[in-house]
Amino acid sequence: MLQGKAAVVTGGTRGIGYAIVKSFLENGASVALWGSRQETVDKALESLRQENPDWPVIGMAPDLGKYEEIEKALTEVKNTFGKLDIMVNNAGISARDTLYDYKTEDFDRIMDLNVNSVFRCSKAAAVLMKEQGGGVILNTSSMVSLYGQPAGVGYPASKFALNGLTKSMARELGKDHIRVNAVAPGVIHTDMVEAIPSEMIEPIIKGIPLGRMGEPEDIANAFLFLASDMASYITGAVLSVDGAAMT
Repeated sequence: MLQGKAAVVTGGTRGIGYAIVKSFLENGASVALWGSRQETVDKALESLRQENPDWPVIGMAPDLGKYEEIEKALTEVKNTFGKLDIMVNNAGISARDTLYDYKTEDFDRIMDLNVNSVFRCSKAAAVLMKEQGGGVILNTSSMVSLYGQPAGVGYPASKFALNGLTKSMARELGKDHIRVNAVAPGVIHTDMVEAIPSEMIEPIIKGIPLGRMGEPEDIANAFLFLASDMASYITGAVLSVDGAAMT
């Protein structure tokens, strides 16, 4: 589905991001896997190469807080693969503190990675995509961007903002043949979800009509579809992949 495409996936070392990287590689794409630390990037690369040593994958750890580093890394990706077709903004962090205990610096940190870094990566990627005649930008949102959550206001606030960024970029960049969409995962079996207390997760799972948590591969399939030419007339969408969960 992505034969001949070149992609970047931030937060690609584990969980949903790793599943996206693997899915893209399995479907013919060349992929630059980005992570926060080079050691975790190298570990993810080793795992992928054990599965298939011929997969065209490289690893990088640019600072997503610095636009110049992102520009430099994307230029290196373009020089390596010849182009940049797909930018997946998946890196993100969360916190579960109540409003009374929430530190302003933690709120700022979440907003910076979950929103500001998406802006930085999208802007740098869009410049390259416009020059080559188009591309696809995909963002990882969340079910809490639709419903909120009972604690940890920074994470849902960041994802509400991400949805607005996604829809606005889609309207602006359509003329440059750049599609922009987001995927809003529900309760997915990842390290982030496992860190949430069971008394908070179990009631949510009981309310999921499909009767289970999602797997990272379920989310990767949605990204694969939106990245492919099968979604050529879809832009500005926030696709819920949550088993019809409600909170």
